[in-house]
Amino acid sequence: MIEKKLEIAKSKLMIEHPYFGTLASALKFEKNDNIEAFMCEGDKYMYNDEYLERLTGDELSFTLANAAMHQALYHDKRQSRRMGWMWYLATDYAINAILVENGLNLPDKVNYDDRFEGQYAEEIYEILRNEIMDDEMQENDEGEEDDSVDDEEHSSEKVTSDESKEGEEAYERFLEQVNQKLEKQGDLPKGLDRILEVKGESVISWRDELYRYVNAHAKSDYRFFPPNMKYLYLGFALPAVYGEELHIAVAVDTSASVDKELLEQFLVELAEIMQIFTSYKIELIECDAKIQHISTLYPTEPLVSTMRGGGGTDFRPVFDYVDEALRDVKFLIYFTDGMGKFPTYFPHHDTLWVMPEVVEVPFGEVIVLKS
Repeated sequence: MIEKKLEIAKSKLMIEHPYFGTLASALKFEKNDNIEAFMCEGDKYMYNDEYLERLTGDELSFTLANAAMHQALYHDKRQSRRMGWMWYLATDYAINAILVENGLNLPDKVNYDDRFEGQYAEEIYEILRNEIMDDEMQENDEGEEDDSVDDEEHSSEKVTSDESKEGEEAYERFLEQVNQKLEKQGDLPKGLDRILEVKGESVISWRDELYRYVNAHAKSDYRFFPPNMKYLYLGFALPAVYGEELHIAVAVDTSASVDKELLEQFLVELAEIMQIFTSYKIELIECDAKIQHISTLYPTEPLVSTMRGGGGTDFRPVFDYVDEALRDVKFLIYFTDGMGKFPTYFPHHDTLWVMPEVVEVPFGEVIVLKS
C-alpha cells in the first residue's frame, strides 16, 4: 500500500516539478522500521511506513525530492572529514530550503529553518559547528572540562554507503543528461547548486593582469622573502605580493549558457587569484538573469565549489549592486561567456571581462581564456 502511494507521489512530482521528479525516478524503496521517518542512502529511499501513512500525497513528494537531492548533490562525497551526523543535518537544511523555495509542501519531522535559505551545506555546517562549540564552552565554564574528541577526522561517521564505481558512473551520466535536458527547457528549480570541481591549471597570468590594479589601487609591493610558496617545488622562487589588502569584486556568470566545464575553469582562475595574494577581500557575486548568491572570501577560507543559477543572462544586476553597495571596490572581474544584456552606463569601477572567446563589450577590457 505504501509503495503504491509512493509511486503515485513520484508521478505527481514528475508532472509538477520535472527536475525533482526525474531524479526521484532513480530511487529504490526500502522499508526500515529502525528509523523514525525517512532518509536517503545512495539510491535507496528508506522509510518508516507508519510515518509515511500520516503524510499527504504532496508531503510524500517532498520526501522523495529530498532523498533524490541528497544523491544528486553528492553530499556523501562532499562530507570529507566533517562529522557525519552534523553534515547530514546541514545538507538536509540546505535541500529543504530549496524545496520550500520551489513550492513543495513541508511535512512534519523534517529539518527546516528559514535562516538557512540561500546557503550552501558547507556554510550551514560551519554555523551549526560554531553554535555547538559555543554551547559546549558555556557548559565547560560551569563544570569539568569536556574530554570528548572534537577532531573531525576521528568523529566522522559515514552516513551513506559507498556505491560501486560502475554505479557511480552510471548515475553521473544519468544526472548529466537530466541537467542538460532540463536546462534547455528552462525547468531547473530555483536555488539549485551546480556541483563543480575546483581543480586544474590556471591559463591566465593573474600576476601580470592584476599588476596595474595592484599598482594603482592597492599600493602593494613585491618582496622575495618569504617567496610565493606555490612555485618552490619547481626549484625557483617568485616574489609574493605584500602590502595593503587586495579588495576586488568577482562576478561569475552562472546562466544556462555557461556549461559545467567553463564554470569549473572560472573557479580555477578565481582560486589562482586567491593563491597569489596573501591578503585579500573578494566580494563574490553569482548571477544569471539576477543575483543568486553573494559571499565574501578571505585568506585561509576554502572556495566553496558550488554555484547557483541556470537561467538567462543579464550583467546589469551585478553592476547595479557593485555601484550601490560596494562603492569602495574599484575593480570588477566578470567571468562570463559574454552572451547577455550589458549596462547602458559606464560604471565607477574598472572592469575586466574573462571569456572563452572575444565578445564586443561596451566598456572595460577582455581577457580570453586560452589553454
